[in-house]
Amino acid sequence: MTSTTLLTPARSSSRPEGVSSFASVRGDLRSYVRSLVVLDTSVLTVAVLIGYAARFGDSTPSGVPYVLFAPGLVLAWLVSLKVMRCYDNRVIGYGADEYRRVSMASLRLAGAVAIAGYVADLGVSRGFLAISFAVGIIGLEAARFVARKRLHRARSRGSGWSRRVLVVGDATHVLDLVHTLRREPYAGYHVVGACIPDGLLAPVAQRLGDVPVVGSFRGIPEAADTIGADTVAVTASGELTATRLRRLGWQLEGTGIDLVLAPALTDVAGPRIHTRPVAGLPLIHVEAPEFRGPRQLVKGFVDRLGSLLALALLLPLLLVIALAVRLDSRGPVLFRQVRVGQGGREFAVFKFRTMVTNADALLAELVSRNETDGLMFKMRDDPRVTRVGRLLRKWSLDELPQLLNVVRGQMSLVGPRPPLPSEVARYDGDVARRLLVKPGMTGLWQVSGRSDLSWEDGIRLDLYYVENWSLAADLSILWKTVGAVVNGRGAY
Repeated sequence: MTSTTLLTPARSSSRPEGVSSFASVRGDLRSYVRSLVVLDTSVLTVAVLIGYAARFGDSTPSGVPYVLFAPGLVLAWLVSLKVMRCYDNRVIGYGADEYRRVSMASLRLAGAVAIAGYVADLGVSRGFLAISFAVGIIGLEAARFVARKRLHRARSRGSGWSRRVLVVGDATHVLDLVHTLRREPYAGYHVVGACIPDGLLAPVAQRLGDVPVVGSFRGIPEAADTIGADTVAVTASGELTATRLRRLGWQLEGTGIDLVLAPALTDVAGPRIHTRPVAGLPLIHVEAPEFRGPRQLVKGFVDRLGSLLALALLLPLLLVIALAVRLDSRGPVLFRQVRVGQGGREFAVFKFRTMVTNADALLAELVSRNETDGLMFKMRDDPRVTRVGRLLRKWSLDELPQLLNVVRGQMSLVGPRPPLPSEVARYDGDVARRLLVKPGMTGLWQVSGRSDLSWEDGIRLDLYYVENWSLAADLSILWKTVGAVVNGRGAY
């Protein structure tokens, strides 16, 4: 199918509606920023009060007038957050940069206060400052996390502050970018229109999917103004030369509309991308993924140490589950199944048994009732699952014995889903890259919907992890796994 066949007739947007929406978005943004300022002020006030109470208790310190110093510290902290652009709409609401800036603003202020106190000999209690900054940093990060989750839920419902995006490029690339942005609505990029090459325009208004075509490359600023877009996202097109892009940037100056370039390179994490100016060109250097070396050794050490600690802490729970499985139905407590690990090596994965003992024999009768696409079999109300098994699956407790696989070095705490040999036998070249790292007890698939994901989305997430893994990302996934397990979405 060519790109021109993707176009369908549609009604064009009207200017009053677009302008009204633009004003509404700006109002939502200002409201969200104000709520962050109020939240930060409250957190910092509480942090300073805790620092004072923990250091001095009921006594009244002499020398430094803390009744004046404490409010001044809160005000200086807020100014530091502002200077570090912690309220910039380009960083709030999505990504790790917001948390990083909050921490850096706090640590820099702490250093400045410490130096000023030493030089001027202010006599401020170091215990008061240490407790205040420790509580303040943790409180600010936690408050931002809560505020962001509320914003994400609002965005997923179609409300809350989001950027209104005009996508510019060839029809096929526009549709690809629209699909990518809509895959994660909580990121806050709401596509409201598209501009395509002049040759694709028709006398009547058109749509790309359900996105209205509002103009061509000749009138991008006017189209953005008409539909009230606050962001122009440019994707690939042979007609968008460097000169035209530079002129577009000039045309958008002073309009309050951001210009975003979306390269064809996708599913590459930020730490692997470095922009280097060469001869006036911003060349993007992409580092190769790392599958061995010191970082992998550290990951293996962390995996085994973490799994040993988890086994020690969870031993009473494991014994209770084992007894429940044994009493609920006939058969062994543990279920062993051959899976494929790193480098295509097969191993026996351990799970608490959640099905009847002849489950494999009954599978042939249920194949026609498979509820997922791709190579996996998933069924929401699988009759082979036992009563205790349903409870274990809902809370992912059946996978706890896989900690033994982690200790033995066959699995990792975080990684792609361990596939069956029958699945691997049908892998193509791209999907086989999942086997470059150890499979994990949890992963991006676990925190993104589990069995509710399509086969294609599950593979995309696994490959993204393989290419972009890091210890920091592993910790983030482990933290999100707790929420995914408690929520129970996609567990069956």
